[in-house]
Amino acid sequence: MIQLNYRDSKPIYEQIKEGLRRLVITGAIATDEKLPSVRELASELAINPNTIQRAYRELETEGYIYTVSGKGSFAAEQSDVNGRRNEALLKEFDEIVRELLYLSGDKEALIRRIEEIAGGGEKQ
Repeated sequence: MIQLNYRDSKPIYEQIKEGLRRLVITGAIATDEKLPSVRELASELAINPNTIQRAYRELETEGYIYTVSGKGSFAAEQSDVNGRRNEALLKEFDEIVRELLYLSGDKEALIRRIEEIAGGGEKQ
């Protein structure tokens, strides 16, 4: 389900959050499907339940999951997520583009890079 890399500089809760986000986005976790409880997942991954709780809380804030008191956490409807997440990512994108333009000033290089990624040739 979720792979953790203890050598990665990224915090464990972020790795869990990204793993669950990817599962929701790809449909591996269906809309309204119940996620493992915090204790179950903590036990499965052999980590502190507070780490799982933090990942779940942030995913809920981002709209990827929702919690029903006494029942657990569930994957949110994709359309609910798309609007909010899209808006947040575009805001972040705008800030990054402004900084890149300030640093290099090469608008054409940025456009080429976006076209490359859009064409399936993701560049890193």
